[in-house]
Amino acid sequence: MICVSIADVTVDEACRIIQEHEISEVRLDRIQFKERDLERIFTSGRTVATFRPVDGTDDGKRKDILKSAIRHGASYIDIEVESNDAYKNELKKAAADAGCKSIVSYHDYEKTPVMRELEQIITWCFEGGADLAKIACQVNSISDAARLLSLYSLGKPVISIGMGEAGRITRIAAPLLGAPFTYASLDAARETAPGQIDSATLKKIIDMIRNS
Repeated sequence: MICVSIADVTVDEACRIIQEHEISEVRLDRIQFKERDLERIFTSGRTVATFRPVDGTDDGKRKDILKSAIRHGASYIDIEVESNDAYKNELKKAAADAGCKSIVSYHDYEKTPVMRELEQIITWCFEGGADLAKIACQVNSISDAARLLSLYSLGKPVISIGMGEAGRITRIAAPLLGAPFTYASLDAARETAPGQIDSATLKKIIDMIRNS
């Protein structure tokens, strides 16, 4: 399954995109919306509610918005693993009570850690209440990509993604190795992370591999 990341669009556009795709990540930190818009957004289809920390937005506001997304039907919420325990616990409980799953995510925009550290990070994610751990790291070599892909052998619910051109293979391989979904951009001009592949191209590649 391919999860399309939505950012820098209007609320109307976001709702249309959600309706047209299997599942969509709604980047609430990159969409202009009002509180009343959240019901319309999160009742439009299957969604991952993501609100990354940005300058000028405190954790209290982010938490309240994510809880509203949960109430209105988000399928998943994304919680940064480095968030404080009170923040994580409150969101995890709200999600669990509503039947929404929690993705606890880790991002490294400079490198891919060594294997032992990656395993420790995954443990940290699940200790933080993850139903699903997401690992997203900058890939600078083939061995970086190989380490990220080897995380699927741990037998845990994980999405392991490599950022950058050298990480593209991880986005293709993710659903083939057991990830519930992989992330894609709407088109080549609207990626929300380095190395994202547009959803139409990614679907063609994955289908071709599966049918070969």
